[in-house]
Amino acid sequence: MFTMRKPRGFNHQYIYVDERKEKLAKMEESAKRELGMLPEKEFSPEDIRGKFVEGTTHLKRRKESGRKPIHLGVILVIIALLIYLWYAISTGII
Repeated sequence: MFTMRKPRGFNHQYIYVDERKEKLAKMEESAKRELGMLPEKEFSPEDIRGKFVEGTTHLKRRKESGRKPIHLGVILVIIALLIYLWYAISTGII
């Protein structure tokens, strides 16, 4: 009675993309490369981009939500400002 119900989750189903078919094609291509039927694929940084984020759940959630981490510079400026205010108040400048 006094609790808020959680809204229904959003689950977008792609209409024109068959992920299973793409995964099978990728597996087939890698198997052919291993057997020597296709030439070796050149290294591309795009192949490894985002693999660390996919492997961790908390980074994946943060990427989906779009939150940005606070930069170290912003934290240092806030700490410096607080130290200055503490010094000014304790010495009676303000």
